[in-house]
Amino acid sequence: MIKAVIFDMYETLVTLFESPMYFSKDMAKDAEIDPTIFKEAWTKTISDRTLGLITYEDVIEKIMKDNDCFTQEKLLLLSKKRTECKAEVFNHMNPEIIPMLNALKEKGLKIGLISNCFSEEAKVIKESILFPYFDAVILSFDEKICKPDTRIFSRCLEKMNLAEDECLYIGDGGSQELETAASLNMKTAQAAWYLKDGYEQPVSRLDGFIHLENPMEVLKLI
Repeated sequence: MIKAVIFDMYETLVTLFESPMYFSKDMAKDAEIDPTIFKEAWTKTISDRTLGLITYEDVIEKIMKDNDCFTQEKLLLLSKKRTECKAEVFNHMNPEIIPMLNALKEKGLKIGLISNCFSEEAKVIKESILFPYFDAVILSFDEKICKPDTRIFSRCLEKMNLAEDECLYIGDGGSQELETAASLNMKTAQAAWYLKDGYEQPVSRLDGFIHLENPMEVLKLI
């Protein structure tokens, strides 16, 4: 019997492709650094930023100092724009997300969140309209582990005091999350409502998993 639904955050509950983003090329422009140089340095820190070993402000500051263009004003500007763009995605959710979460609560199910994220994303997630819905929140930046490590799933189950086969896991399929959840004997399904042709998204439709075209379809799996 399913007693909880555990969600991924990005490209599942919210998407990064429906609102203006502030990527490395944009930060490079504001920092007055060659975008190729900025992107190379920024990309090298993805793992450390995901595992909570360094914040995005620390990385931006180091890149600017390494390129002899650091000012406190630039650091504040880049940090502000980066955080604001991450917060903006919560204003562009699929309109069925909130009704779906409310319906799960009405059925008495617990709701969990497991997300690989950076420091700025961890901040806006905790301040978002979605945060109060979760009974357990496991963020890679806080936990110092990330998907597909099975320990990040186990920590979520421990917080909800549930067994693997009592949980339904819903994600877009990035970071091998669906394969890992299935290997742990969780019921799984791929969130396909944000998948669109022509977008450079992390994954496409995955074979071997149920595809949910709309958030309310989650209720059919309970």
